[in-house]
Amino acid sequence: MNGFMRRFISIALVLVLVGATVAVAGGRKESADSNVIGISKIVSHPALDAVEQGIQDELAEMGYSFQYDLQNANGDAGTAAQIAAKFRSDRVRVAVGIATPTSQALVQSISDLPVIYTAVTDPVSAGLVESYDQGGANVTGFSDMTPVAEQIELLVELGNVRRLGHVYASGEANAVVLANMARDAARRLGIEFVEATVTSSAEVRQAAQSIVGRVDAIYVSTDNTVVSALTSLTEVANRAGVPIVSADPSSAEEFDVLAAYGFDYYTMGRATGRLISRIVEGESTASIPTQYMTDASDLLLLLNLDVAAQLGLQIPQAVIDQADMIVQNGTVTRK
Repeated sequence: MNGFMRRFISIALVLVLVGATVAVAGGRKESADSNVIGISKIVSHPALDAVEQGIQDELAEMGYSFQYDLQNANGDAGTAAQIAAKFRSDRVRVAVGIATPTSQALVQSISDLPVIYTAVTDPVSAGLVESYDQGGANVTGFSDMTPVAEQIELLVELGNVRRLGHVYASGEANAVVLANMARDAARRLGIEFVEATVTSSAEVRQAAQSIVGRVDAIYVSTDNTVVSALTSLTEVANRAGVPIVSADPSSAEEFDVLAAYGFDYYTMGRATGRLISRIVEGESTASIPTQYMTDASDLLLLLNLDVAAQLGLQIPQAVIDQADMIVQNGTVTRK
């Protein structure tokens, strides 16, 4: 081999190596600048669906053109873990967990990509962050801590409640926190607290049947397992003449509960979209503490006058005047 050929081969090898290096570096950069937002929700029900839609609508309105990998764990922790592994492998731009179990799966699986939790009751007790006052190294998000005491007080105002029923998922961290709060609120109000736990949505009907004969009313928190099977609970309760107050007005539009008082989850989705924008634009998750819905307008009161008539209840006019949404003759009217 002559000198010219040796020099040619050497140059070619250098170019190949440089090209490979650029390709690898380019691959990392493409990953870092991925145009995909991964969103994982624990189940599909109106509130969580509203969060998911709100995120997309807000980011579109802000001028972003992200693609979305929308995943539903269908209430299964193993599926939530698989989704988290997929987001990590795909190197999504931001991984978003809607509700506690999917957020936990993302935080446990992903350490080098931004993770945003939303619709999570207590991110500290869920192990997502160490403090409410600051985010984690790659984690921050929104809490939907709901006004439990006010919701139960509303139920007392609507009827003569001496024994309050509550069905909740024992394996859902947010549901356990809210059950403890409901128990404390009932105790302060001098109300007997009658509870039943479930491990899946399939158990909700049986749990409702186990307590409905011993209670004057039932309180439903933002428990995803129970809300995803709310029809089972409302059928049992309404047949027994027992009113239900829910913490989720987004879902209450589609179910026969007497009243619902809580957050507008579409609004929470829009706020989560704005938080994602802050991260995409370079803000550190560690510098962002847990976010809350704090405006009075973020809370909505829904009253179902059809259910009230079915149960033979007369809702005070003062309460009706405060409602943001009224269901009457099968139609939802927004004030």
